[in-house]
Amino acid sequence: MGARGFTLVEVLIALAIVGVALVATLRAGQVGTDGVQGYRDHLLASWLAENTLSERVARREWPNPGETRAEAEMAGRTFLVRQDVQATPNPRFRRLDVRVASPDQPERVLHHVAGFLTAP
Repeated sequence: MGARGFTLVEVLIALAIVGVALVATLRAGQVGTDGVQGYRDHLLASWLAENTLSERVARREWPNPGETRAEAEMAGRTFLVRQDVQATPNPRFRRLDVRVASPDQPERVLHHVAGFLTAP
């Protein structure tokens, strides 16, 4: 009876296939992690924008038209908050646009919310 088993070439090919599969699995995990981080940034930016608008409405502020920029922190992450106040045809209302972006990419808005402020 002859001995049966795998040749060295067959073992090396099998190891190469397993190696490629492991690399692909690691890459898929990294892509998933990057996606979660992006989702987290968008979620935090939406909370920050909504909070900013809600605070201004609750305080019954009546800011002058114009744009302001400031940095704000949410859950340990720093964001760039841009507020743009515009006059409306009705003098008792002003439109407030709040845009939240990452300080690394200020041109890429993560969340935008608009609302109206009423004269006190």
